[in-house]
Amino acid sequence: MEQLEREVYDFPTAIPLKVIGRNEERFEDAVLDLFRAHVVETDIYEVASRLSSGDKYLSVTVTFVAQSREHLDNVYRELSNSKRVMMVI
Repeated sequence: MEQLEREVYDFPTAIPLKVIGRNEERFEDAVLDLFRAHVVETDIYEVASRLSSGDKYLSVTVTFVAQSREHLDNVYRELSNSKRVMMVI
């Protein structure tokens, strides 16, 4: 029996991605630049940043409109491939 791939989201949809890296100068700006390579400014709804308890790491959560699974995968891949990014969830 062939298993069909089912889409979890109904695109386009707003999706938050949390990007974690070291608390270095301009980390948040670098994350937003990576998003802007794939997402138009008007499709970014919210940006929230939070320092870790020891101030060593910074998480930047960006909620944006993903137009399709491919669009979401491209944004995720761009973020994951950055040397400054430790994790994307």
